Amino acid sequence: MDNNSLHPQSEHKAALGASMYVPTTHKDLLAIANGDKFSHLRSVILCTEDAIAERDLSYALFNLSLALQNMADESDTLRFVRVRNLEVLSRVLAMPGADKLSGFVLPKSTRHNFAAYFELVRHTHHLLMPTLETAEVFDDEEMKQFRLLLSAPEVRRRILALRIGGNDLLALLGLRRPTSGTIYQTPLGQVIGRLVTIFKPHGFQLTAPVFEHLSQGSWLDAEVAQDMAHGMIAKTAIHPDQVPQIERHYQVAQSDIELALRIIDPDSPAVFRMQESMCEVATHSSWALRIIEQARLFGIRHAADNAAAHQATTSLTQLSSDEGIARP
Repeated sequence: MDNNSLHPQSEHKAALGASMYVPTTHKDLLAIANGDKFSHLRSVILCTEDAIAERDLSYALFNLSLALQNMADESDTLRFVRVRNLEVLSRVLAMPGADKLSGFVLPKSTRHNFAAYFELVRHTHHLLMPTLETAEVFDDEEMKQFRLLLSAPEVRRRILALRIGGNDLLALLGLRRPTSGTIYQTPLGQVIGRLVTIFKPHGFQLTAPVFEHLSQGSWLDAEVAQDMAHGMIAKTAIHPDQVPQIERHYQVAQSDIELALRIIDPDSPAVFRMQESMCEVATHSSWALRIIEQARLFGIRHAADNAAAHQATTSLTQLSSDEGIARP
């Protein structure tokens, strides 16, 4: 693949929603990576880092190498490897079939270690998702310096998203996520807000931390809602049951799609009232385009319940084939 053709925005639609971590020791690693098992996955992250004990690393890499050799060349699922360190990245890149991967999740990324990782993939097609999970994350100036490094043209087009490593950041504070509540009710709530304001205005997308309490579905629902309010484009799942639960939140409300379609209507006035809110075309168009793209991918909530929803779905189909509509 020609590196000049790469642009992370072209892959965002597949990275939206839920990504699932899978340890590279998993017995069904190949079936999951090929989409034969959990075919609904939009992206999967094959983990060689925290999910793998040091004593199991050799087997994990052997299992990964077998999967890569037998993996289908094409897949509707984006396939990433979460590497453990520079040495593991180098070893994975040398494995036959590494070109079948969409890219890599980089652990504990900072402006001090990123260049060494990037040098290894510079001449490949792979996309990157650096993980923000070190003490530097609490220093806004460090994050701004890291943003400048990532903004270099040859680097920027390879960055699919930045991942927020919630558990590692909480560990630095001597904390663990509570079983009742969301991560936004911990000290990380403010940290996530600052990361959004540091990176998103400059075009970098962010993904939300994992939710590790598998029996607390109502809190997962509440947290995904807060993730989306903060502009997170995805959340990592640690169990297959979390995937549909997360992605239900990405379905677009009927009222939102009606509003979005009105905002991008060229006949709409610059400012108008709808659903008892002020709508301003100049400032709300980017939101409207994002909502339309989200509806294409995840559908309209309760879309089968009424004729108006059917009409909105028809409008989306027409927009999909309209070359004049700008894409988010």
